[in-house]
Amino acid sequence: MTGAQEFGAELTDFRRRVEELRNARALPAQERLSVLDAALFELQHVVDVLVPRYEELAGTARAPDGSRSDAREQQLLRVLFQQLPVAVVLLDREAVVRRMNEAATRLFNTRAGYATGRPLASSLRRDGQAALRSQVAAVARGEGGRSLTVRLSQPSAEGEVRVTLAALRPPGEPHPAVLAAFQPGVPADTDGAADARKPRPGPDLAEVTRHAELLDLVDDMTAALLAGAAPADGGPEAVLARAAEVLHGRFADWVIADLAAEKPDGAPRRVMALGPPEAVGDRVASLAGQDPADCPLVLDALEDGVSALRVSPPDADAFGRDAAGAPVLVREEVTSLLCIPLRTAPDGPVRGALTLFRVGGRHGFAMAEAGVADRIGRHIALALPRPASGS
Repeated sequence: MTGAQEFGAELTDFRRRVEELRNARALPAQERLSVLDAALFELQHVVDVLVPRYEELAGTARAPDGSRSDAREQQLLRVLFQQLPVAVVLLDREAVVRRMNEAATRLFNTRAGYATGRPLASSLRRDGQAALRSQVAAVARGEGGRSLTVRLSQPSAEGEVRVTLAALRPPGEPHPAVLAAFQPGVPADTDGAADARKPRPGPDLAEVTRHAELLDLVDDMTAALLAGAAPADGGPEAVLARAAEVLHGRFADWVIADLAAEKPDGAPRRVMALGPPEAVGDRVASLAGQDPADCPLVLDALEDGVSALRVSPPDADAFGRDAAGAPVLVREEVTSLLCIPLRTAPDGPVRGALTLFRVGGRHGFAMAEAGVADRIGRHIALALPRPASGS
């Protein structure tokens, strides 16, 4: 039992250090950087020392309350991760979010549940996306921890964000994960020391304005859907037309709507395609007449309820090709896209899909905007007429 007693003493010390880290949340933002290395060290200590030692003890002596102990340790690790005073994101080797703590949800202005399974690079400006993916892959390959400076895609009062990457080996998993810790407001050419006498910046006007614009968008969408709810004629096409009117130009350059098959042996159909003013003639007609079954992103949304957020889409064929064989995303110079399923509940049937393109120099969709689009998709689904029974 000597090993168990030593493990218990070490665990007690670890709990005490966690409490100290949690108390650091009360420090001013410019003084939290010194906590970052300690937090990363404690997480690495859990993975490299505490978890293997616990598994060794559990393997040699199975106590009757082993399951309860295991649950307590897992709860402790979850609390440590969530309560860290710095923004921390657990990534896979492709820089896709596996878990995000509370500080990170505030930094990226999103919900942890929505961010999970989506590429973190989509929340960064385009000039930093490839760098983050490359560095995450290098860390996952075992080439050592590193750090880099990136900027968020949405305007932020925090300015540059310093990212520190470290490899973790989750127990029972064949591949390593990457822990990314974000420290806002730390430029690349400093050693992290901040001038405590420097006044903190106030709210960023562009950020506040953008937040108000998103609230207005949701409000106008709700009003448009409710205004057309009384006369129950026109079918789902009328509902989607009202929704597209709100989104077109204001939120996206292209708005494309598809309806799911109404019968088991039916096929999805395109309802509309609205493009920018310069997209006339064949450009609009080719998208309006495109078969949704030829668009992988749309099929993912309709069949599996999978939403997509892409910035600088890496797969040129993700939205199919036009009649001349050109990839739609390349032809329209799409720099960012959203494809969201239309359904009233996360596990409910998908009624359709809404795809939004931004083109040219317009800034890409951010996670916060994707979250708003996801809510709008639910509102649209609620407004769609119910399919006739037996159809």
